[in-house]
Amino acid sequence: MKILVTGGKGMLGRTLVRRWAGLHVVAPVDIDQCDITDAKATVACFADLRPDVVIHCAAHTNVDKCESEVERAYAINAVGSANVARAAERSGARVIAISTDYVFSGEADRPYHEWDAPAPRTVYGQSKLAGEIAVRAHCRDHVIARIAWLYGAGGPSFVHTMLKLGAQGGDPLKVVDDQRGNPTSTDAVADGLLSLLDHPLVGTVHLTCEGEDTWCGFTREILRLAKLNRGVVPCTTADFPRPAPRPASSRLDKMALRVHRLPAMADWRETLARFLTDFPNG
Repeated sequence: MKILVTGGKGMLGRTLVRRWAGLHVVAPVDIDQCDITDAKATVACFADLRPDVVIHCAAHTNVDKCESEVERAYAINAVGSANVARAAERSGARVIAISTDYVFSGEADRPYHEWDAPAPRTVYGQSKLAGEIAVRAHCRDHVIARIAWLYGAGGPSFVHTMLKLGAQGGDPLKVVDDQRGNPTSTDAVADGLLSLLDHPLVGTVHLTCEGEDTWCGFTREILRLAKLNRGVVPCTTADFPRPAPRPASSRLDKMALRVHRLPAMADWRETLARFLTDFPNG
């Protein structure tokens, strides 16, 4: 099986290359090798590499910059995804497109499952939803895999930021305590994606770790495991206004994994502990 990973230099792309190199032929590509906003270039890249599966990780993921870079966000997240899906369909490849919790409003009082209606509140979420729609429209053999609160070796991520701040010492860190989600490692996502490579499922799955916490609770666990003694105090979202509104609830239910009898995702605390053991500096 030959796997093409778009966004191969990104945090998830790097993890897939590291984790799967001994199992599959992995062809990572990034913008310098395949500009997904260029339809002809994307078709030519796929025709040359002839992948069996495409893991589409490439995206404009800076949530705040997307608010001011609207056209770039849609060029990469929407048009780019359409180009990838069309090129995959033309070459007979399966597409597994990485999406996000930001396609939801974040206002639900329970975790979102795969059949809940999206209602994004940010340009990032809106452009990623447009990309989901394009993948479904242009490639018959597709999976949309939504992830959230992601961290992985080399970063950048929330975990890396907290490790750096925790090591500095000083006054207690103020961390938001009114947003809840599923902290998830790129290694856990790699495990989840592995089960989808040749599975007949067509549709949407959520691949966040099991269990949930707030950013504040997440921070306390990071510092505890890293044996860093800097204090942490809770604050509200309103204390840290951002250009793009953050969802109060990023919790994703993994109903589709259960319905299709696919392996469950790992617990977030166990996964974080394993990550900090393997990569103590992130």
